[in-house]
Amino acid sequence: MRGGQGRAPPHPGNPSSGDAAAAMSKKRLQQLTESLRRSAKHFNKTEVGCLIRLFDALVSASYSRFAAVGFDRNMFRDTLHSTFGMTDDVVMDRVFRTFDKNNDNCISVVEWVEGLSVFLRGTLEERIKYCFEVYDLNGDGYISREEMFQMLKNSLIKPPSEDDGDEGIKDLVDIVLKKMDLDHDGKLSFADFEESVKNENLLLEAFGPCLPDLKSSTAFEKKTFREKHEP
Repeated sequence: MRGGQGRAPPHPGNPSSGDAAAAMSKKRLQQLTESLRRSAKHFNKTEVGCLIRLFDALVSASYSRFAAVGFDRNMFRDTLHSTFGMTDDVVMDRVFRTFDKNNDNCISVVEWVEGLSVFLRGTLEERIKYCFEVYDLNGDGYISREEMFQMLKNSLIKPPSEDDGDEGIKDLVDIVLKKMDLDHDGKLSFADFEESVKNENLLLEAFGPCLPDLKSSTAFEKKTFREKHEP
């Protein structure tokens, strides 16, 4: 019939719009994976893919207004708490800020994978830089006496008397400064912190846990990287 001549059947070589979109999405995923394998250098291609899928799953399950682009602060804190056992609100907020490199109050998939590269597998130098950024609460390039006091007060077990506890924390701050304030200016610069930690690695998390312990990081990797790793 003449009326049916206006619509040509799809050619086997021409994919439908849905197939084309899927192919484009797959290509973008491959490009993202390749890019992150280079920038998040402690993960291989398979692991990067696993982390991207985990990110997508967590974001899809969220009702946040940021869900279309990434994690907001509450989503990220929930992940830190449920996955890595973190409980200190101040530290979790600073970890969020450290991951959120462009300061848009949302953690993108790139920031997620690159942040986890250091968080889970960073070198000592990378972890020193990361911990210093977490502890520098106001971002002025120093860890002040007041910031030390606030973090230690949050991370230590509360004594029966608030006054006794505050005095004990002030004494502890004095001890820390005496040990780590190498230029004796009453605050810790990055150079002070870096040299002190390199001399004594246990000082890395001196002001409260901001990295995952071995048990939680191992459990996270085992669960997330269930696929066969690349050599």
